[in-house]
Amino acid sequence: MNKNLVKIISFAVVLICGVLLGLIISQQSFLENKLDFLNKNILSPKEAEEKVLNYIDENVLKGSDLKASLVEGYVVEEKNGVYEMKLKIEDSEFTSYLTKDGKLLFPEAIELVEEIVSSEEPTQQQKTTCEDIKKEPKPILEAFVVSYCPFGTQMQRILAEIVKNIPELAENIRIEYMGQISGGKVTSMHGEEEAEENLTQICLREEQKDKFFPYLACFLKKGEGSKCLSEVSVDQGKVQDCKSSGSRGLAYAQRDFDLQDKYKITGSPTLILNGQKVSEFDFGGRTAEAGKTLLCCGFENEFSSCQKTLAEEEAATGFSETYSSGQSGSGSCN
Repeated sequence: MNKNLVKIISFAVVLICGVLLGLIISQQSFLENKLDFLNKNILSPKEAEEKVLNYIDENVLKGSDLKASLVEGYVVEEKNGVYEMKLKIEDSEFTSYLTKDGKLLFPEAIELVEEIVSSEEPTQQQKTTCEDIKKEPKPILEAFVVSYCPFGTQMQRILAEIVKNIPELAENIRIEYMGQISGGKVTSMHGEEEAEENLTQICLREEQKDKFFPYLACFLKKGEGSKCLSEVSVDQGKVQDCKSSGSRGLAYAQRDFDLQDKYKITGSPTLILNGQKVSEFDFGGRTAEAGKTLLCCGFENEFSSCQKTLAEEEAATGFSETYSSGQSGSGSCN
């Protein structure tokens, strides 16, 4: 009896183990099939990298000679459930994030860190309103840019659109350029070609004022500087004389760079209205209507032309044949 009981118990144990093993294998197969299905919707790090670089080149930098790339030596990695990638456009570096299914791109992220805030202090930054803007009889809106930054050209496009529709506001708009002078030459964040273009635009602004905005409107289409100089009948000899080594062009540029240092400008574009740093995003974003509204807030007395409504679509970044390309862009070049 004892031997038979042992055999029965052993058989039962083997049977139970077999059933359990069968269930485990079946469940594992189910999970593997489910994971295979889910993984089909997940990009690999390399696919994520290619998707983001292609998007920036074909949309943000379209029409320019600039190309986006990963920072040298950096490898795309997963962080907090998304892919993090350190990108570079010329000398500018920034960090962006892509959801692992490749559907949402975040040009930047705000790290939420818990802070102890005094009850007497505001918990969030207040938007600047029209009432907060310093008033002047003749307000001046200064826009600091570099000429090959896709977001700098976006701001230039906005200002050109304002002048096109309300020409009298040209007297209230001044485009300044970021950079420095080194070895008797202007330098800029995106290299020599940009530095040369910055200086061309500075010389036009100072010495052929009536050609400045017409040239800019042409240049912003395809970046064809030489063609645009001819198209708007610029005195090119005067421009070359202005730009020659040790000439007055460097002095004009140095004034811009001194203002850049005075206002602690670090990004293209940055706006200064009546000596006060302001944000276009407090007035509606990167649109001609928002730019006009912001400038008009600087008038001491109401300016009748400010009643005119301008384009409320976001201006195109980079070079574009049209004012708006339908693609959004709200970054800066640093």
